[in-house]
Amino acid sequence: MFDTFREIRWEYLFDFELAVDSLPFLMQGLQNTMIISVFSMFFALVLGIVIGIARMSKYAVFHLPARLYISFMRGTPLLVFVFILYYGLPVIGVEFTNAIVAAIVGVSLNFAAYNAEVVRSAILSVPRGQWEAAATLQMDYFQTLRKIVIPQATRIALPPTFNIFMDVVKGTSLASVITVQELLYSGRLVAGRTYDSMTMYITVALIYWMVCIVIGYFQDRLEIRYNRYLSS
Repeated sequence: MFDTFREIRWEYLFDFELAVDSLPFLMQGLQNTMIISVFSMFFALVLGIVIGIARMSKYAVFHLPARLYISFMRGTPLLVFVFILYYGLPVIGVEFTNAIVAAIVGVSLNFAAYNAEVVRSAILSVPRGQWEAAATLQMDYFQTLRKIVIPQATRIALPPTFNIFMDVVKGTSLASVITVQELLYSGRLVAGRTYDSMTMYITVALIYWMVCIVIGYFQDRLEIRYNRYLSS
């Protein structure tokens, strides 16, 4: 085993010069990655709020479709769903002219299910007494949500929501299979040209890591802000 370890050609593990030279091209891919990530997270959050509230409804016409949607999206791989959208829908005459749009739609619809469960759990975490207090003030259901419950649920939902955003950023790498030139796709292009896959994939992984560190920083700042507001 030690002989095998010594025989590894460590000089081929990472070419720092190639990584630096490739950064401008990789940054172009990162730009598409962030475009897909930001738009997907926005639409997934909006749709997730609607589905999460519908999931809590006492009316079957609302909560049954919401439960079915969440079950399907959580139970199927994102890659399969992206394939269905981009390669399957053209069979019935529905075709995306832009692969980035298809990626945004696919990621948004998939992660909306996870956001819906975060919204639902955050709302249910608000003490029941808050609802009863709103009822004594003669607030209806939607007024109670908007003015009392959602502001408190937002603080609870922050950590899992940011975790989902990190998963969205990493999940955009699947857009490379439908020819979107995002970060991973750009890394694959350089690897194919230079025959140095190890360097490029390590570089791509480090860039994803740095992006998630930045997202985590903003998560910490928002949590501090909300906790300070709560304590005041």
